[in-house]
Amino acid sequence: MTEDDEKWMRMAIEVARSKGSDPASSPLGAVIVLDGKVIAAERNQTQDLPDATAHAEMMAIRRACEGTGEMELRGATLYSTLQPCGMCTIASIWSKVGRVVYGAGAADVHPMYFEARHVDTLDFVRKAYRDDLVIEGGCLREECATLYYRPDDDLPADEQANL
Repeated sequence: MTEDDEKWMRMAIEVARSKGSDPASSPLGAVIVLDGKVIAAERNQTQDLPDATAHAEMMAIRRACEGTGEMELRGATLYSTLQPCGMCTIASIWSKVGRVVYGAGAADVHPMYFEARHVDTLDFVRKAYRDDLVIEGGCLREECATLYYRPDDDLPADEQANL
């Protein structure tokens, strides 16, 4: 990871916290950078819209494509405070993002933030799709993990989104 990676991840953390920091609201933040410039910065908006596909990464990809007028984001880097889910990983593939950098990984947070069957989307990408998509995790891992419930937190079943 570079100093620039940390700078952009800090921005993603700020975006994630822009509507509060309650881990029950899944405060994810995503920033897309192209040629050293931010072309999109979005937070999770699933409850606000309401739209199950309005994850931070999906919203950032939409805004970046709208802003550039292009469907493909070749050469861009997507920064996400949490390892992208399957849907967001596939959107990264189809939008031709060149690199994905995430903060906290699945092992750093409560299982409710990921698919119930614990599909390893990163392995899926490596085996099924593009070999030119670089995915790097752990950028400001601990700082990002504080946004979410911890792996061993005891949560009532009705608060566990994906389980």
